[in-house]
Amino acid sequence: MRDSSSKSWRSRVVKALTAAGAVATLAAAQLTAAAPASAAVSRAELALRWAPIHYQDVDATGSHALGGQSDYLAKVDFDGDLNGRNNWDRTGQAGTSLAAHAYYSVVETSTHWYITYLFFHPRDWTDHPFFETEHENDGEGVLFAIERDGSTYGVLRAAVTVAHSDFYSYTPTGSTWTSGRESVDGTLQFQTSPHDAFPHPVTAQEAQGHGLKAYPQYSINGDGLIYYPSTVAETPSNGNDRDVRYQLIDIFAAGGLWAQRANSSLFASLGTFAGDASGDCGSDTWSCSSNSANAPWGWDDGNDLPARGELASDPAKLSAEYFTVPAGLARTYAHNPYAAAAAALKEAARTAPPTVD
Repeated sequence: MRDSSSKSWRSRVVKALTAAGAVATLAAAQLTAAAPASAAVSRAELALRWAPIHYQDVDATGSHALGGQSDYLAKVDFDGDLNGRNNWDRTGQAGTSLAAHAYYSVVETSTHWYITYLFFHPRDWTDHPFFETEHENDGEGVLFAIERDGSTYGVLRAAVTVAHSDFYSYTPTGSTWTSGRESVDGTLQFQTSPHDAFPHPVTAQEAQGHGLKAYPQYSINGDGLIYYPSTVAETPSNGNDRDVRYQLIDIFAAGGLWAQRANSSLFASLGTFAGDASGDCGSDTWSCSSNSANAPWGWDDGNDLPARGELASDPAKLSAEYFTVPAGLARTYAHNPYAAAAAALKEAARTAPPTVD
């Protein structure tokens, strides 16, 4: 069932384009937008322009897969409430919506925009009987660093993705950023969307555990979904729908995720989603762990220097650590709502137990 009108003709066109090899690494000159440099751009427009085309692998095997629905993107409140401890049970139930959404936050300095995208799944699941752990809720994503070069949307210089408890870094062809304290893990590819005029970066998530990397380090193996950024949210027609539009939600919106950060029904602690072992989570496998998914201000790669949450809350610092950047990387923020909770975030980084996703 769709949340918008029928799109069978458009799906056939997109499938044909995909089969013909639409994914390609574009030259650096193609990474800038065609809009005039004098045009003003809002943060929402900026987030939509750079939002990734997103490949989601789907596994339909086992009862916890719910026929593939456990790999669909969703809103945190897909079931109509902000209770993180009932999401496992309510996935796939009547009256809930798996219409595709993703969350974003924009912070900026005088030299760069930093856009963080969060992709949420109600389940991190498995169909293996031994040595596997699953948990309620799953939040992984990507940071894009965009140079403010005078053009309307700037130039995307680098990306850092979140795959469980590890970060991976990428640069597009022609980027002026190179390896720093961390080695660049691959090339960020771009694909033109059938729904707008822009080339978008391409990301991908694995099935079940939903680790996120740049395509094609993860890709679709058999069934899978291709999500395209849009201003509307569609529900996949099945687990092999190659044209699903997803809608963006501002993390900093009034009443949004950041405003809910102290809501104990949604978060077990600052930056960690609340989740328990109710329902059949953990049945027929090793275990179900509680409170094992993070929001962007809780993301952490414990082996790296940036502290917990700084991928979202202090991305200029993370960029300076991960990459060698030409002169001109400002460290003072002109817009950073995360800074309102800087002391609490620092304390959480110091005291929060490691979350193994």
